[in-house]
Amino acid sequence: MTYRPENPLIVQGDHTVLLEVASARYEEARDALARFAELEKSPEHVHTYRITPLSLWNAAASGVTAEHVLATLGDYGKYPLPGNVIADVQDAMSRYGRLKLQRAADGQLVLTSEDALLITELQHHRRVEPYIVRAKDRHTLVVRADLRGHLKQALVQIGYPAEDLAGYVAGQPLTVALREVMVGTGRPLVLRDYQREAVDVFWARGESRGGSGVIVLPCGAGKTVVGMAVMAKAQCHTLVLCHGTTAVHQWIGELIDKTHTSPDLIGEYTGDLKEIRPITVTTYQIVTYRPGRRKVSKETFELGDYPHLSLFTGHDWGLIIYDE
Repeated sequence: MTYRPENPLIVQGDHTVLLEVASARYEEARDALARFAELEKSPEHVHTYRITPLSLWNAAASGVTAEHVLATLGDYGKYPLPGNVIADVQDAMSRYGRLKLQRAADGQLVLTSEDALLITELQHHRRVEPYIVRAKDRHTLVVRADLRGHLKQALVQIGYPAEDLAGYVAGQPLTVALREVMVGTGRPLVLRDYQREAVDVFWARGESRGGSGVIVLPCGAGKTVVGMAVMAKAQCHTLVLCHGTTAVHQWIGELIDKTHTSPDLIGEYTGDLKEIRPITVTTYQIVTYRPGRRKVSKETFELGDYPHLSLFTGHDWGLIIYDE
């Protein structure tokens, strides 16, 4: 590949990617990069992205392949790709999916792999061993279902992210539908293409690959609408956490304005009110509130130390939305 000055990307050997804002291909390159790279800095003329193992694994989880990543970088790049970047992208993305979290027929949570040596290595790895109950066979480990998230974090830290196919509990059902016309303005409610795509990727047609993840959009892009559209897909009792009482009131107002949900099905759980309803909106400050100043460690942690954490466990939520 020769030097192509009209292209907007410079891919560097340290895995940073420079994107020229003045380029005619800026917007399409920016949108393509967002699928597998992390934005670090965005000054006026040149934005800096970084390609990390985690950003590549997140891309792989949404169906992006190493071939697609390298083709994108090559298509928009000014210079040939550094050899180490090519090798690292291929290696990182080949690791995703080698381990799978699944539900066995008896309901146990199991970690499986076609690579028996990898399973043997995990059995004796200090970061993973605390979450293993027993080996079921050469390709299967029974793991602790109550520490599913901790196990996934440990696997990410050692470089073998698990593809989580175990699914989630359905939660108590609730009919949620978006309005065709917004109450406040009388204007039609139409999801933008990127909002619809975000919902579709998150939901994944209701399959075990969907139902969790992080949706990242710029300020003003309508993340709250995306959240409500996800609720309309999930059709279940929902808990929403956000920053501050003002945000709680904004969420409640948006739900009334843009969904057919009756206001008496929407609860506010703040310092002022303690309503638990099929859709409950609360704050991070409330659920993490702890009276007194006693330091709590992992070893001494008790649910009673945080009186409002029972909000998570005391109700059959099918969806939890963490805003911002």
